[in-house]
Amino acid sequence: MSDGVSDHRLLVVTGLSGSGKSYAAHALEDIGYNTIDNLPLSLLRDFAKEVAAREGQKGRTAVVLDVRNAGFAEAFPTLLDELRSLLAVTVVFLEADDPTIFRRFSETRRPHPLAQERTLTEAVSLERRLLAEVREKADLVLDTTAMTVHELRSVIAEHFRASGDPGVLAVSILSFGFKHGVPPSIDLCFDVRFLANPHFVPELRPRTGRDPDVARFIEEGPATEPFYRRLLEFLLYCLPNYRRENRAYLTIGVGCTGGRHRSVYIAERLGRDLASAGYPVRIAHRDDLREGP
Repeated sequence: MSDGVSDHRLLVVTGLSGSGKSYAAHALEDIGYNTIDNLPLSLLRDFAKEVAAREGQKGRTAVVLDVRNAGFAEAFPTLLDELRSLLAVTVVFLEADDPTIFRRFSETRRPHPLAQERTLTEAVSLERRLLAEVREKADLVLDTTAMTVHELRSVIAEHFRASGDPGVLAVSILSFGFKHGVPPSIDLCFDVRFLANPHFVPELRPRTGRDPDVARFIEEGPATEPFYRRLLEFLLYCLPNYRRENRAYLTIGVGCTGGRHRSVYIAERLGRDLASAGYPVRIAHRDDLREGP
C-alpha cells in the first residue's frame, strides 16, 4: 500500500454471538490465516504494531473480537482508526436474525455472554444495540441466517483466500473388500470387481496388489486401462472443484471382493498419479492382509 502503511492485512472477525464467528475462524485457518480468538482489547494495538513490523513476510492474520471483551463495543470504533494508520485492516461483521440466534443458543445450550440477569431475548437485543457502530464500520457484513456451516466456510474462503490460490485438498485412498463391509465415512466409492481377478491364479492368490506379478496380471485384463484412464480423468476434474467448495479432505474408497488384489492395485496406482498431480495423498489398505473368508 501507499502512504507508508504496511501491506500486511489484519482481518478482524466480529459480530453477534451465535452468528458463526467460530466457524468463520476455522475457515480462515483452513486457508492459511493465523487466527486468534478473543484477543484482549488492551493487547490489540501492540499486536497490530507487531504484525505491521513483519517486514518481508507475508502476513495473513485474523483476530476474533466481540462483546466477551469488556468495553469492546465502546472502544473498538475509535481504536480501529488508529489500527488503520498502522496497516490494512479488514473488518467482517457476522449477524443473523433473532429466531436463528435463539435456535442456535438452544441447540448448543451455551449462555449468551450478556445474559447475566437478562433473558436471551433481552441479551440479543442489547448486543445489537451495543454493536451498531461496529457494524457500521465493517467492510463486509455477512448475514448467516440461511447459511449452513459449509456455506459459511465457502463464503469466507471466496472472500479471503489469496488470489489464484485454490487451496490444497488432502486425499486419503482406502482399499477394502466388499465382503468385509463398506468402510464408513468415505466420500467417493469405486467398485473394481469387474477387473481381472488374480484370486483364481493359485500362485498369485496369496500375494497382494502391490506385487509386480499381480499388477501385471490385472493390467493385462481388457477392462483395466480403459477404466483407469476414465477414473483418473474423472478425479482430476472433480478434485479442484471440491477444493473450490472449501473441502480440505477427501476420502476415496476402492473396493473389490476380498480387498487383497484389485482394490489394492488401483489404490496404489491412484495414489502415485494424484501425488504427481500435486495432491497430498495418504494410502491405506484395510483388508489386504486379512486371512480367511
